[in-house]
Amino acid sequence: MNNYVPADNLLSGRVIVVTGAGEGIGRCAAMEFARLGAEVVLLGRTQRKLEAVYDEIIDSGYKQAVIHPMNLLTAKASDYIDFAQRLKENLGRLDGILHNAAELDILTPIQYYDEELWESTMRVNTTAPFLLTQACLPMLLESDDGSIVFITDDCAREAKGYWGAYAVSKAATEHLALTLAIELQKTNVRVNVINPGPCRTGMRVRTHPGASIMSVPPPKAIMPVYNYLMGPDSKGVRGQIMDAREWLDAEHDDSRKVALVQ
Repeated sequence: MNNYVPADNLLSGRVIVVTGAGEGIGRCAAMEFARLGAEVVLLGRTQRKLEAVYDEIIDSGYKQAVIHPMNLLTAKASDYIDFAQRLKENLGRLDGILHNAAELDILTPIQYYDEELWESTMRVNTTAPFLLTQACLPMLLESDDGSIVFITDDCAREAKGYWGAYAVSKAATEHLALTLAIELQKTNVRVNVINPGPCRTGMRVRTHPGASIMSVPPPKAIMPVYNYLMGPDSKGVRGQIMDAREWLDAEHDDSRKVALVQ
């Protein structure tokens, strides 16, 4: 599927929320959605990082984004409801959510897993997407073509030692997404899941110390599937788990070349 090329105005007129938009894949997706015409709502924990993405969107000449700092670890249901109400009042609509934010601190055996770390990982990775979706769903149902995209990982389906709460939370998130897809199958809101695979991010550095980060593709290379699922070209696609590696943009994937050089 690496020949997918979205139309320049694919997301024109749409409002899309991206969580974890301050860095990594979230930052790249926010830039892509803005490039394709969307009004992007940048949601993340660190305002400084969100402001940097905002400035880049403005400097690129794209439609002005919206910044909404939120700590998914401490946010309560009322915070998500307030967020949805502000979106409704200020932007008047919502057409998509990319649940990109994720928590992965350390890899450690279950025997020694810290309870607070377990609970914080589950809250950010699974509970937060649930609460955000629940709060925003009424507005999404008003869209002519709504899309919710969740993010999974290889370890969600293939058990791996030491991945602990992260793996469990991603498995739960997959089930949440597929359950929601069934419940919304007769509506105008579709729900799908992306497995990004290994990618050139800070999380990859933390989980694979010593490994060459240049041996995996950059976030830009896996954007085709993100654009596809968030845009109208995927209308009718529901309850699918798509591997971003099958959609790699060869133009931006220099990992193979770097690996050969090394």
